[in-house]
Amino acid sequence: MPFDLASRLAERRAAHLYRQRPLLEAPQQPEVTVDGERLLAFCSNDYLGLASHPEVIRAMQQGAERWGVGGGASHLVMGHSTPHHQLEEALAEFTGRPRALLFSTGYMANLAAVTALVGQGDTVLEDRLNHASLLDAGLLSGARFSRYLHSDANSLASRLEKATGNTLVVTDGVFSMDGDLADLPTLCATARSRDAWVMVDDAHGFGPLGKTGGGIVEHFGLGMDDVQVLVGTLGKAFGTAGAFIAGSDDLIETLIQFARPYIYTTSQPPAVACATLKSLELLRTENWRRDHLNRLIERFRQGAARIGLTLMDSPTPIQPILVGSSERALQLSADLRACGILVGAIRPPTVPAGSARLRVTFSASHSEAQVERLLDILAECWNRLAEEPGTDA
Repeated sequence: MPFDLASRLAERRAAHLYRQRPLLEAPQQPEVTVDGERLLAFCSNDYLGLASHPEVIRAMQQGAERWGVGGGASHLVMGHSTPHHQLEEALAEFTGRPRALLFSTGYMANLAAVTALVGQGDTVLEDRLNHASLLDAGLLSGARFSRYLHSDANSLASRLEKATGNTLVVTDGVFSMDGDLADLPTLCATARSRDAWVMVDDAHGFGPLGKTGGGIVEHFGLGMDDVQVLVGTLGKAFGTAGAFIAGSDDLIETLIQFARPYIYTTSQPPAVACATLKSLELLRTENWRRDHLNRLIERFRQGAARIGLTLMDSPTPIQPILVGSSERALQLSADLRACGILVGAIRPPTVPAGSARLRVTFSASHSEAQVERLLDILAECWNRLAEEPGTDA
C-alpha cells in the first residue's frame, strides 16, 4: 500500500503529538464554550479584545449591507473594492510608509514577499525560530536558503559573508511560541553593513508593542531604511482577518506585478476591510487596552515566579510555560481544563524537541481577577504534577 496513512497517524498518537481541533461555540472572549464546556480561555491571539467589539461588529454588518459578502474576484481583475483601498491607505499612514498592500492571510503575505523579491542566484537568511510561513517562503523562493541562530547577529554576519545576489534577512518581530522580541536594531545594522534588506513579520507585535500600537519597529524607533519590508496580520490584535505588507512604492508595485499569492487569489470580503478600519481606529486611540494588558502580563509573571514555573524571556502577551516533554505538557493542559481553564499544549514540530510548553496568552478583555484565578489553579495543577511518580515539575 503506497500511502499508509493509518500508520503515520498512529505514530503521531504514540508520540503524544496528535492534534485535535477544539470546537468553539462562542465568540472570541475570555469566557467561552468549547466542546460543550464553559471555560476561561488563555489561548487566543485577540490581544486587544477587538474581535467581538460591538463597534467592529457593527462596521462589518454595515459593510456587508453596502458591499456584499464576497470579494468576487482577484484584486487585479475586479475584486479591489473601495474598502480595500481605504484600508491600504490607512495602514500605510499607520506604519509611516508610502504604501501598503492587503492580503487574505498572513501565510500568503509572507510567501508573496519572499518569493517575489528573491530567487535563483539570490540569498535568503532566516532566524531558526521563524514562523513556518517564513521558512516555507524561503524554501519555495529558489534562493540560497540558510538559517542563523536565534536572534544572533554574529551568526547572521557569518552567513552574510557567504551570501550571493540580492540578500533578504527575514525575522519574526515577536516570536509566536516564545514571546520574545527580535534584537532588531542589531540585526538591521548587521544587514545594512552587507547591503542586505530586512523583512520583519510583526504578526504578534502590532497592537501590543509601541506607543501607538505600531509594533516592534515603533518600539525600537526604526524606520524604512532599517526594515524595508514590514508584514502584519489582521487576525490577531486587530481582531479581524487578513494581512498586509507595508513599504516603498516600488516594493508594493513589485508585489502587485510579481507576487503569485497576491495575483492568483480572490480578495477578502470588503466587509472585513470595513471592520478592520474600525479596529485600526480603536487600536490607535484606546491606549488603555495596552496599559491594561501590560499590567496583566506583569502580574502573571510575578505569580508564576512564586509558583516556580519556568517562563520564557517575554514582555508580550505570549507567556509560555516551559514543561519539557510532550506527555507532561498534555497532562498539565488536561489538568487545567478539568479545573475550567483552557490553555493549549504546544509540542514538536511547532517547537524544538524537549521544549513542549503551555502557551498562555492574554487579552485586554481579561480581568485581573481572571488572571488571579489562572495563577491559583496553575499552582494546584503544577504541584499535583510534581507529586506524580516519574515526573519532575
